[in-house]
Amino acid sequence: MQYYHKVFIFIFVFKILIFNQTFIAYSEETFDSWLASYKQSALKKGISKQTIDTAFKNVKFLEKVIKFDRKQPEFYEDTITYVSKRANERRVKIAKKLFEKNMSLFSEVETKFSVEKEVLLALWGIETNFGKHVGKMDIISSLATLSYDKRRRDFFSSQLFILLELIDKELIDPNTLYGSWAGAYGNFQFMPSSIKQYAIDYDKNDKIELKNSLEDSLASAANYINRMGWKEKEPCFFRVKLNNNIKDKYINTSARKLSNKLKIKKWKKKGVTNYDGTELKTNLKAALIQPDGKPGTPTYLVFENYERILKWNRSLRFGISVCTLANMIEDNL
Repeated sequence: MQYYHKVFIFIFVFKILIFNQTFIAYSEETFDSWLASYKQSALKKGISKQTIDTAFKNVKFLEKVIKFDRKQPEFYEDTITYVSKRANERRVKIAKKLFEKNMSLFSEVETKFSVEKEVLLALWGIETNFGKHVGKMDIISSLATLSYDKRRRDFFSSQLFILLELIDKELIDPNTLYGSWAGAYGNFQFMPSSIKQYAIDYDKNDKIELKNSLEDSLASAANYINRMGWKEKEPCFFRVKLNNNIKDKYINTSARKLSNKLKIKKWKKKGVTNYDGTELKTNLKAALIQPDGKPGTPTYLVFENYERILKWNRSLRFGISVCTLANMIEDNL
């Protein structure tokens, strides 16, 4: 009797294990099933069947996109390494040549949008090496992969839908949609939401061409920065050193929200000086940042214009790189 009792228990436990494995298998949504559901949702929200069929014709899950998402240079490179790779003399020389070649366009855009040409050149250089590295990833597949992935599903699902809207309105040619692994597109790497909000058909050909039209690209980037609140001729940052012990609460190590902004005269009282030891000369409000988060690592006072760059890309090191390269270009034009 005891033998049969043990056999019964074994069979019961075995059935439970099989049921659980079956339940897990069915509860794990596949990429194909997610895609089918997403297409139906897009249809219900007003995207045409033709656009959906065209956009998703060759879509596929890209495993390498997930790997790139988990290892971004903003998170693992120290500030000196990150900035030196992006703000250097080679890029300054290229920027100077491109400005001289397109001087009238840069001057026109600078005047129209009140954004310095040096800032536009710096962003162009850092984002895509002046259009040489706009990305070769299938953007629809990249956005679909990141929408299926659970880490930032809501954000990328909305970006994918906005892109479908732009295709549906014939503002974007789906055949040109190759860019970064994260779905950014063109000379200045606009995400779909940025295209929708800020991109301009500056050359008036009824298409927004952020890859093949320098006119559309520059004007769109300048419009983006302008509408974020850029203040022409105001500083972006000062690299500084700390002569006194400053409480940790005053030092920002995250780009999420910069806090404890003080006027320069108050930072002076706390023992903050320019990196070269000279006195700080403006009296604008500034926040203190230390991207590496360790004593003795690069430290900066950053102003409102720096925060505008953070709205472009929320990375402390990216902001420092853009402003550094812009300063270097200004010194050489």
